[in-house]
Amino acid sequence: MIPANPLLGVGFHAIGAFSAAICYTPQKRVKGWSWQSYWLVQAAFCWFLLPLLGAWATIPELGAVLREAPHGAMWSSFLLGAAYGIGGTAFGVAIRYIGFSLTYAIAIGLSTVLGTLIPPLVAGTLGNTLSKPGASWVMGGILIGMVGIAFTGLAGRMKERDLSANATLGGFSLVKGLMLSLLAGVLSAVYGFALAAGEPIADLATKHGAGVFRGNVVYIFSNTGAFISTAIYCLWLHRKHRTLGEIIELPAGPERAGLPLNWAMAILTGCLWYGQFFFYNLGHVRMGDYQFTSWAIHMIMLILFSIAVGVVLREWRGARSVTKFAVGVAFVVLVGAVLSLTYGNHVAEIAAKP
Repeated sequence: MIPANPLLGVGFHAIGAFSAAICYTPQKRVKGWSWQSYWLVQAAFCWFLLPLLGAWATIPELGAVLREAPHGAMWSSFLLGAAYGIGGTAFGVAIRYIGFSLTYAIAIGLSTVLGTLIPPLVAGTLGNTLSKPGASWVMGGILIGMVGIAFTGLAGRMKERDLSANATLGGFSLVKGLMLSLLAGVLSAVYGFALAAGEPIADLATKHGAGVFRGNVVYIFSNTGAFISTAIYCLWLHRKHRTLGEIIELPAGPERAGLPLNWAMAILTGCLWYGQFFFYNLGHVRMGDYQFTSWAIHMIMLILFSIAVGVVLREWRGARSVTKFAVGVAFVVLVGAVLSLTYGNHVAEIAAKP
């Protein structure tokens, strides 16, 4: 039994969320590759190679764990992970129609609520859990987080209007963007179910001495599922546009020498993205009675750090004062949400002690 330590758990969630918040910054250095080349390479590391390496490095007697693992748990985690991969693709396409900020607010906001509340609701444990000490702070934190996410989306949309000469996005389509964002939000929340489906495998890893790293074995199945669905779409795009060859050889031109840098940036992206999963697990196992809040804490912190990174990179330069005020409000509200969730978990931890 891993002792509860919500404060340490939130700290690990913060590291994972920060890793996720900065994982796409290397993409700005990629030259001469189509989107599908970059996405396929980083996904191969994030969702396939690194989960295998992480499990091999941290799970004792991994071969025995995999031999003993129930086939139903493996397939369920894999298929739910594949659905999560489809959600990630829908997220990327939605950005083309309604912009990053609206897509982020809708998809991540929906994922936060569904991914946090539905798994314990389906398991029949939500009512009992919310009757424990600190529950009001936990639910308040989730609600405050939703307000902060809404402010983030509003501020982002205002920024897009401020910095666009036409006050709109090229190819803007609200209907298509909303549909894809809703799909992305629902399927992103499914990832929590993929991890829950793999719990019997994690229990076996615990019996073999995995300790706090028990969840790493589940990523072999959940993340591989996400990789397969993502790879199918990327390879379809490669076939459609005849771009697969650029992964190993760029066409002649000034960008040809940048192939090693492209690979390095894609691998760095994959490592950063995998970092969120690795530290998510280390935080999740320490959250005590309110483990189900891990997803909300992770998502809210992800947006919080994304705002901070945007400010550091001066992405809000040129926006109106009212837009900067809106993003400032969003930042403060999101900090309040994290503090409320953390305090609720801390109250539960104190109440559980003799």
